[in-house]
Amino acid sequence: MTQSTKVVAITGASSGIGEATARRLAAGGHRVFLGARRTGRLERLVEEITREGGTAAFRKLDVTDAADTRTFVDAALAEYGRVNAVVNNAGLMPLSPLAALKTEEWNRMIDVNVRGVLHGIAAALPAMRAQGGGHFVNIASVGAYEVSPTAAVYCATKFAVRAISEGLRQESAGDIRVTLVSPGVTESELADSISDPEAREAMQSYRAVALPATAIAEAIAYALSQPPEVDVNEIVVRPAASAQ
Repeated sequence: MTQSTKVVAITGASSGIGEATARRLAAGGHRVFLGARRTGRLERLVEEITREGGTAAFRKLDVTDAADTRTFVDAALAEYGRVNAVVNNAGLMPLSPLAALKTEEWNRMIDVNVRGVLHGIAAALPAMRAQGGGHFVNIASVGAYEVSPTAAVYCATKFAVRAISEGLRQESAGDIRVTLVSPGVTESELADSISDPEAREAMQSYRAVALPATAIAEAIAYALSQPPEVDVNEIVVRPAASAQ
């Protein structure tokens, strides 16, 4: 590996932004270590990246499990010798009005969207400090800046990711770089988890104009490509044709 080649661990890598990021970074010469629950998809993705000349490996990952996330990062270290960056991408968005009382869905969002990010940080931060530096890229949303009906809990989780990212940045200045990437409407499977009929219908029109996942992958690649003295802290990416 050259000095410019990074080892990047990506959660939620089996589809959407995670998959697009894996392809983009591997095409740029980086080594990617991919985690998600759907290992069949990960296996196919690694095969495709390898066939195209990239370097990739994977491990099944449940980000809600702190021990499993530590094992994931340890596996990346064992595979490549270091972990330069972690993209905390895994997320859920089962929107519903608070009055629907979908408490199980609320808890699942908190587990994946908030605890998943914390678990990723806890798993990789000691190794990054031991090796002299690293970079966390945490995927939030425009929902980290504003709240809309049916999205109160989802937005709360993304506000939390924003706060966690800023706290980590302040605590790690000069050592660990931290980037918050907040996509607007993006092509992904996020809306597939919406069980509330009204919220699902509203989301169909809301998502009429959407970014390709590759646009977010480019933003992530940009942040990771900066020289060591540059820390890109926040990137908000929206469709040009949308006011949302």
